Amino acid sequence: MIITRGYNGAVRLTEVPMPDRSKLQVADGVRLHVETSGPADAGVTVVLLHGWCLDRRTWHHQIDTLLMLGDVRIITYDARGHGRSGSTGLAAATLGRLGDDLAEVLRAYAGDGPVVLAGHSMGGMTIMEYAYAHPDDFARRVAGLLFASTTAEGTSHTHYGLPVPVATLFRAAEQTGAGLLARLGAWRPHQMLRPALQPVVRWLLFGDEFLPDDLEVTMSAFGRATLRSIGGFRTSIGAQRRLDTLAELGDLPAAVLVGSRDRLTPPACAESIAAALPGTELTVLPGAGHMLILERPAEVSAALAAVTARAARGRRCDGYEQAA
Repeated sequence: MIITRGYNGAVRLTEVPMPDRSKLQVADGVRLHVETSGPADAGVTVVLLHGWCLDRRTWHHQIDTLLMLGDVRIITYDARGHGRSGSTGLAAATLGRLGDDLAEVLRAYAGDGPVVLAGHSMGGMTIMEYAYAHPDDFARRVAGLLFASTTAEGTSHTHYGLPVPVATLFRAAEQTGAGLLARLGAWRPHQMLRPALQPVVRWLLFGDEFLPDDLEVTMSAFGRATLRSIGGFRTSIGAQRRLDTLAELGDLPAAVLVGSRDRLTPPACAESIAAALPGTELTVLPGAGHMLILERPAEVSAALAAVTARAARGRRCDGYEQAA
């Protein structure tokens, strides 16, 4: 018996089943660690995509909420070079490759029913790449979207919460350092430096309020990311421009959430995404930072549950089940 907290704040005693764990070998040979929960024939499937230098565990609050909803299948996986997934070659450390990986995960695990895609940070950018490179597959499968602390405009709005001249210097140093790290391979020496790095990670990623356990989850995930992943994805992340792709997706149930103190993807990023997606609900959470799914789990879980319910109702009304 495990105590969980629902998205409305209620404390419940509930049986939380262990997820099924497997490895998926994608087209270029990288093996992705995938975890699934819920019935394979559920009315809707929710796929949770984590951020850069993180892993699937950062979604643990939202997984608890989805499990309490009942007729939902949940898929989480570690991106290449992150968590328990295999390392990536430098040439494949791109958002485009992550979008292709998502397409393969959906084909292998999602079945034929409606899918809700939820992305945090790099996970949201991965969803956009999937929509760009696989438009027919996206249109057939995807019935709802949630974007948390992400951007469709690369680093164009990123100033790290610093004055512009200082931010310019910080970005130049970051880009130089990323290029060096990308060439150092698939090892993880920073695991041994976690205590020294924790204040920097806390400043960069978190806002006013957070639980120590959630900072620990973040540090643990950061320690599992390879140096090649920490540095290699930086160029692709900085260059992405996908507002036009979002504008072509049509009127899907969607939510966009951001923290007012997000140093990496500030509210301007979320505002652009919401403007590109018709009918999207935009939520700016005061005092929250970049780790919104950990810092404000109730609000994110409520938004995800609402999008999931709308997606399930919408596809039933459209006769999706009969057509599939």
